[in-house]
Amino acid sequence: MIKTFKVALAATVAASAILGSNAQAQTAPAPAEATEPADVVVTGTRAGERKAIEEKRKADNFVEAIFANDVGKLPDQNVAEAVRRIPGLSVANDQGEGRYVIIRGINPDLVNVTLNGMTLPAPEPEGRQVKLDDIPSALINAVVVTKSLTADQDANAIGGSVDIRTLSAFDRNKPYFADARVAYGWSKLNGKHPYEGDVQVGGLFGPDGQFGAVLSVNYSKRPIESENFQGSTNYRAPTAANGFVVPDQYGLRDYNLTRTRKGAVLNLDWRPSDTTKFFLRGTYSAFDDNETRDQFIIDNQSAFTNQTATTGTFRGRGSVRVRRREESDNTKSVQGGGEFAVGPGQLAISGGYARAQKRDPLRSEYNFRTGGTALTVNYDVSDAPYDFVPTTAVAQTAYTLNSVNYDHRLAVERLTQGRVDYTIPLAFGSGGSSVKIGGKYLNRHKTNNRDYETYGLTAGRSFTLANVSYLGDTGFYGNDYTFGPRIGYDTAEAFLAANPRTVTLNAAGSVNNSLANDYDVRERILAGYAMATLKFDHLTLVPGVRVEQTRDRSQAKLITATSSASSGFNSFGSKQYTDVFPGLNARYDLRDDLVLRAAVTTAIGRPNYAQLAPFVSVDTTTNPVSVAQGNPDLKPYKALNFDGAIEYYLPGQGLISVGGFYKKLDDPIYAQSLLGQTGTFAGQALTNATVSTPLNIDKAKVYGIEVNLQTRFTFLPSPLDGFGVSANYTRIWGNGNGTVLGAVPRTGDIPLFLQSKHVGTAQLFYEKYGFAVRAAYSYRSAYLDTLGATAAQDQYTDRNGQLDVNASYQVSPELTFFANATNLTDAPWRRYIGTKTQLVERERYDLSVRWGAQLHF
Repeated sequence: MIKTFKVALAATVAASAILGSNAQAQTAPAPAEATEPADVVVTGTRAGERKAIEEKRKADNFVEAIFANDVGKLPDQNVAEAVRRIPGLSVANDQGEGRYVIIRGINPDLVNVTLNGMTLPAPEPEGRQVKLDDIPSALINAVVVTKSLTADQDANAIGGSVDIRTLSAFDRNKPYFADARVAYGWSKLNGKHPYEGDVQVGGLFGPDGQFGAVLSVNYSKRPIESENFQGSTNYRAPTAANGFVVPDQYGLRDYNLTRTRKGAVLNLDWRPSDTTKFFLRGTYSAFDDNETRDQFIIDNQSAFTNQTATTGTFRGRGSVRVRRREESDNTKSVQGGGEFAVGPGQLAISGGYARAQKRDPLRSEYNFRTGGTALTVNYDVSDAPYDFVPTTAVAQTAYTLNSVNYDHRLAVERLTQGRVDYTIPLAFGSGGSSVKIGGKYLNRHKTNNRDYETYGLTAGRSFTLANVSYLGDTGFYGNDYTFGPRIGYDTAEAFLAANPRTVTLNAAGSVNNSLANDYDVRERILAGYAMATLKFDHLTLVPGVRVEQTRDRSQAKLITATSSASSGFNSFGSKQYTDVFPGLNARYDLRDDLVLRAAVTTAIGRPNYAQLAPFVSVDTTTNPVSVAQGNPDLKPYKALNFDGAIEYYLPGQGLISVGGFYKKLDDPIYAQSLLGQTGTFAGQALTNATVSTPLNIDKAKVYGIEVNLQTRFTFLPSPLDGFGVSANYTRIWGNGNGTVLGAVPRTGDIPLFLQSKHVGTAQLFYEKYGFAVRAAYSYRSAYLDTLGATAAQDQYTDRNGQLDVNASYQVSPELTFFANATNLTDAPWRRYIGTKTQLVERERYDLSVRWGAQLHF
């Protein structure tokens, strides 16, 4: 269906572009980088809202936007948390902070993220999703989300495209401007104090203000504690005779970490004339995360007695663990280019280089545990979280070292890119029409390297919890649970240094984990496009067609029992394909304040790097033999997208809109298990092997409706005219369809990852006399995060609703004081398996507050 439609639409689009290009050229269009006055202040959010509404109103396709003082009006730590206020958008969280953007329930791997129009690299080794929590919100001027693509945009955006824009001096259009902000805070759970500061200076200079420069810098440090109750992924009836269901483990995890963000933006511009522009953009953002995770686990249940439907007693094993994790991420980019009047049109040329790195200098965990039946445990599962309580204390000497591992990881992605765009105005229709052609070159190089070592206790040696323990904070979940002895990580390291040969390397386990994650993937994309903007009085049509040629080259490692940690790349894959992406966006202005929109577009979603890597890992210790492997022959997702909306722009400042969308997807990717396989794997002839690998299934669909309201009550008498509301809601349906192979194949409708059925935000605000207060509630329903062998084993991240409040007072145009509170609802991060009562884990963060001041000149 998609292929037939694309051929027909491509022919129509090409004909429209050719017809339009034969029309007589007229005056040159306005420059692409339109200047807009933009005072970035914490108060005065009206200006930011006006610009966001105007960005949406003037667009010929489906876009949403949020501007700098919109970002500052709420307690948003990063770009991900800022954009979750936009209709149809939600975020996937980490440690209570937004990290990845989800557009209309589409996996973040299928969202394209750009910085000033330049594709951003992804530091994560597993996928293409860009970490938006690395980017401080203080460094941005605007974020524009495109939901229906035009031909001059990358096609690798099934979910949509997110463009992060930094500030140019010509946006302010002043000889000099400066802003400074400092903030200090308090987190209720750990009682510690985060702080941050940012400075921005810039202005226009030179003859006639031809030159512009802006420098922005930011620093923040945030100590975080989170309390995680670890449930179970195996709810079963251990005593078949009574059928009472009991989770197979219980755990308490206490995370204590410090996140540090640093960033800088330098933007230089030269505009010698209205039709000639040059620019140079440089950005740097760094994210450091140092974490200690203490953990206590009860598992290995046996000998159940005194059972009722919710209570009982069993024998089990206790484990005490500590994990030390250090993470250091950074992204650097430089971009340059210009715009010139060439012949009858405007030529834009730009190019850039970007590098993203995720480095884990250390991920290390000690695990001390008792014998398999050392604990006698009373349990009560009548509530969630449930409770396992040992009936008697066990000596710390009963907890002996089981393992210690050391994990070092480095993922790097480098992007080199350049593009050329040429726009010719047309004497066609009612004026303002144009044709645009261009091309883009993108060269991506992604590598991942992991060095992993795991050790066990040497026979005849002694190393117990008593050697390294200390008693920390015993309260957990508001004293609902008691946290016992913890492991001093540095003390444990000192013990091993003072007692050589206490542990012995597990060579097989170390080699497999090290080699299976190593890959080197190169991806080159050559793109060309043609599009037209055709204006006929109230009607605007934007037909276009884009062609992208993709070439992949990948290398990974074959892992067998004879492999060593020094084994190099010995498995190779390659693939090349060309795709055509026609599209049509249309708008009809029924009145100046009433707009109808429609779009039919196409897009692609390329497989993740780790999926393309041609690694093969053979484990002959299992029965049957198990094989894990990548798949360089995966097909990319293909999407056919339909969008429609009606938008009513309210008098003064406001908007009411209702829209719908439908996405038809071909070849979605799922991890699958193939049973009874015979063949040669990593040079070994195997029969009846179980092979785990990513494969395409037939198709998927995603569809939904979006409703958006923004208004200020300016019709009310003073002082009530300072009130206003902003609310949006998206209802999403969707599923994959096909067969996912496994022990019990799943056939028919299959849920899609990270797709919430309900997404929405509601904001109530008041702004007058220099005082502003705003309360915002963000909500998303549950979504699938792990596909199980059956629907009963599917794992979900539960719904989340969070309330934030911001208040500020503008003492003078130069000085503003502000304060905000985040997560007033103490919204937890919660996961379950099958049904909501079967808890996998629940993590809480509690309330945090910030206060500070901003100077603005």
